[in-house]
Amino acid sequence: MALVDEIRKACAWVAGRARSVRIVGEAVPAYAAALPGAEELPGLDPTVHLLDGDAERRAAFFLTLDAVNFGSGWFPTLRKRDGRSGYFTIALGLRERFDARGPWSAAQLREIGAPEIAGVLGQDPEHELMALLARSLNDLGAHVADEHGGRFAAVVETARPAAPATPGESLAGRDAGAAAPARASAVALVERLARWDCFADASLYDGRTVPFLKRAQIAAADLHLAGAADFGADLHRLTLFADNLVPHVLRLDGILDLDPQLTARIERAELLQHGSPEEVELRAGAVHAAELICRERPDLTAQQVDQILWTRGGGTAYKAVPRPRARCTAY
Repeated sequence: MALVDEIRKACAWVAGRARSVRIVGEAVPAYAAALPGAEELPGLDPTVHLLDGDAERRAAFFLTLDAVNFGSGWFPTLRKRDGRSGYFTIALGLRERFDARGPWSAAQLREIGAPEIAGVLGQDPEHELMALLARSLNDLGAHVADEHGGRFAAVVETARPAAPATPGESLAGRDAGAAAPARASAVALVERLARWDCFADASLYDGRTVPFLKRAQIAAADLHLAGAADFGADLHRLTLFADNLVPHVLRLDGILDLDPQLTARIERAELLQHGSPEEVELRAGAVHAAELICRERPDLTAQQVDQILWTRGGGTAYKAVPRPRARCTAY
């Protein structure tokens, strides 16, 4: 089973036995029907995201960005850009670094420390999050240097689905020139990144491992949208990117119904424990709700539903209500 299918299966399993988060199934059809079409999606922001230059430069930007695309539990404590969220504060800092000095090399990322990343992002180097961001970049740099010759584009180029051997044929003995090479695969990239500490993201729930891989999946989507990869063959297989904002939107929109005690904790801005049953149920509930929405709207993929809801979450009405937060490296 592909890892993205395991995410769907595990999240459906959690949603089916959740104790604090319920999907309001009867509300899904009307909600899905009211969502905009894919043609209305805003896409990547060229003022924030690096969309020019060659594939190596764009791959370096998005793999670097998504390796540090976490820390929402700390975002209220960051120095934000005027009118910008924590995510856009981080993304803009990286964009300005790439524009001014170019990408970090894999070797440089392997050695980067909290003071340097804090300087790029305009933060206190003693802030707890800075060391976590640096550690993630260290791991990214090590993998790109040791496994891909220091080339970020090679991470994408070599992400291809495994071709099964015919009965009685060994992979080693197959004629390599017998078939055209497979297109790059978003699913294969996610499965590769899932093995790297800088993208790892799974929780334990009632004794079962529940993978989410939020950042590994969003890296695949970002690389495709930026033109650094062509994942057209299987981009649609990605799931919703489970973070804290999309469950918040689904709660306020009446699709996720939370236990009153959990709602009260969230609205008191009480931090949730990453990996706690309630936090896993929020993330898994959002993933499975997106699957139910897609059944009603076959013109949308789960990744597109995610983009619609994440963008909606930037609206004033959603910002006015405290969202669930946990301090972790998953999102």
